[in-house]
Amino acid sequence: MSEPIKNRYDFVILFDVENGNPNGDPDAGNMPRIDPETGYGLVTDVCLKRKIRNYVETLKEDEDGYRIYIKDGVPLNRSDAAALTACGLAPDEDLKKAKRSDPDIDRKLRDYMCANFYDIRTFGAVMTTFVKGALNCGQVRGPVQLSFARSVDPILPQEVTITRVAITTEADAEKKGTEMGRKHIVPYGLYRAEGYVSANLARKTTGFSEDDLQLLWQAILNMFENDHSAARGKMAVRELIVFKHDSELGNAPSYKLFDAVKVQRKEDVIAPRSYQDYTVTVADTLPDGVTCERFN
Repeated sequence: MSEPIKNRYDFVILFDVENGNPNGDPDAGNMPRIDPETGYGLVTDVCLKRKIRNYVETLKEDEDGYRIYIKDGVPLNRSDAAALTACGLAPDEDLKKAKRSDPDIDRKLRDYMCANFYDIRTFGAVMTTFVKGALNCGQVRGPVQLSFARSVDPILPQEVTITRVAITTEADAEKKGTEMGRKHIVPYGLYRAEGYVSANLARKTTGFSEDDLQLLWQAILNMFENDHSAARGKMAVRELIVFKHDSELGNAPSYKLFDAVKVQRKEDVIAPRSYQDYTVTVADTLPDGVTCERFN
């Protein structure tokens, strides 16, 4: 692994959905998430992190240093046990007793997990095995954090009726024919999410490196490309706008940089149905020590 990053970053992600459900709410019949007071659509940070994890897992295929900790079908205790074994401990060992024997065990376990799991090195994690064992390394705060994404304009979710001609059982075939069902879609929505990369946490805690950073940008730009489904419709990251500070702690507040990015619907557009219905601009003048790069 290369050295930890030395610069703070703030970034804006613009992605859209066409005739799909970007992030269903299981508490609302899987309807697209929405702010009930304003009508703006929402996509959770957890959903976006899942897409990034999936891309890295698809690209790296459990390559050394790029395993994924939060993974479908893999118990977290299994990964925790690998760390214990690597540090010379038995998976069922009394961790409180182990810490008395080796006061440095917290750091060893944390460093192992950060070195081997890309998502811990990036987003951090809560490692239950270590938390229950009263070890300080159980909660790792990652240098990369994401906000909820919110649509640029209010969305109007639609419930579309669909039909199913296949019948499950012989008994059902005798009683009924075509079945009816429903699916929720957003005809079109442009969403904006904001994120932060802390060089300070990268240096002090997880070792998040320049190579990791470049992989993060790549994963964000491609997070929907290998994750298409009928339910999500047509989704794509349209632009990634990255602000780089020339110092570890930053040269300007994040909100000032986010305010520099303006996404506006074109005047002659009443109901947006494509990315071309919007204009995206970044202020020409930025605070001293901050540069901007746009990826699309």
